[in-house]
Amino acid sequence: MNLTLQQLITIMPNARSKAGIFLPALNAAMAEFGINTPARAASFLAQLAHESGQLVYVRELWGPTPSQLRYERDATAAWPPRARTDRNQLPFDLGNSQAGDGSRYRGRGLIQITGRTNYTACGKALGLDLLAQPALLEQTVNACRSAGWFWQSRGLNVLADAGDQVAVTRRINGGTNGLAERLAYFKVAQRVLA
Repeated sequence: MNLTLQQLITIMPNARSKAGIFLPALNAAMAEFGINTPARAASFLAQLAHESGQLVYVRELWGPTPSQLRYERDATAAWPPRARTDRNQLPFDLGNSQAGDGSRYRGRGLIQITGRTNYTACGKALGLDLLAQPALLEQTVNACRSAGWFWQSRGLNVLADAGDQVAVTRRINGGTNGLAERLAYFKVAQRVLA
């Protein structure tokens, strides 16, 4: 399936100025990673609309906020963590073992690839040295391909085929942050791609 500019703008109206820039790379990434049915495309585009603010952000805004500070390893706490509740569990899960990794490997790309571990795996899959050059994920083609890689590597086509948007959201976000917005985008995308 090939997404049109009008379809993309209808799904993500705030992307108007960037829609034409992203459209060819989005279509290529969707083809490359098997996002090739209306159900898959609607789910994928709904998630990207939320994660990227409708193609506006390809890099996580960094305060750092208290939540973002949790991405950084605490040198005074146990490493590796001894229990799931330990302070270093999130940085450990993300592979953020070095000082500054939280900021260095902040969310990038249209689906917000986050953490040293994900940058390593994504870079290997896409043939990019993302550990040395994390900002490569901010480039249009890489922003789209990284989203497609993440989608495929997490088995999200199967969940999209089943219509389980809550499970898709959990797999991307780790919880249900922004679920209402994601579902609203999904309804529009379903209608537009029908």
